[in-house]
Amino acid sequence: MGAIGDSIEAALQAASTRPLPASPTKRMEIIVRAENGSTKRAAARLGCSQRQVERYLKGEVRRPTPRLAAALEGEARRDWQPRVRQRAIRRAGQVGITVETRARFGFRAAAGSTDDARMRRITEQIDPWTARALLAAYQAGKTEDQLSEILAEGLAYAYFQDRGRRAAGLDVTMTDIDYLDVELG
Repeated sequence: MGAIGDSIEAALQAASTRPLPASPTKRMEIIVRAENGSTKRAAARLGCSQRQVERYLKGEVRRPTPRLAAALEGEARRDWQPRVRQRAIRRAGQVGITVETRARFGFRAAAGSTDDARMRRITEQIDPWTARALLAAYQAGKTEDQLSEILAEGLAYAYFQDRGRRAAGLDVTMTDIDYLDVELG
C-alpha cells in the first residue's frame, strides 16, 4: 500500500475503542471470523497453509515466525472492531476528513499563469462527498494512483478553488507525497 492507503488505515485503526489482543490465537480467530469461518481464505491472506491456521485455532502452536507474526498483526488490525470502523467511515462521510500533507502539486491553468509543479504543505478539511468517495475507493481496493486522483480533486476544491469561489475548472495533480496524515471526522 502507499502513503494514502496507509494513512487511511492508520486513521481507521485510531478509531478503535479497545486494544488488539496480543495472543496469536485470538488474532487468528479475528481473521477467520472476518473471512466467515474460512480457514482457507485466512491462510491465503496470511501467506501460510490452511493447516497452520487450524493449528493456531486449536492452540497447538503459540509462537509464530516473525514473518507470520507481522502478517497476523497487520491483518488482524484491519479486521479488528469492524462496526467501530464502519461507524468512523460513516461519520467521515457526513462531516468530511482533515488531510495534512506535503506533496508536489501541479495543475493546468489559464494562459499566462504558471503550471509548474511544486512542493506544498497543505492542511485542509475535505468535504463529505470527497471523503465518501475516497473511503469507498479505499475499501474497494483501488490503486494508490486512483486514491491520489480523488484526493487531489478534494484538495483542489478545498484549497486551490477556495471551495468553489475561484479558479473554476482547475485540474490539479498530486505526486511525490512526502507525508500524508488523515484524520477522520
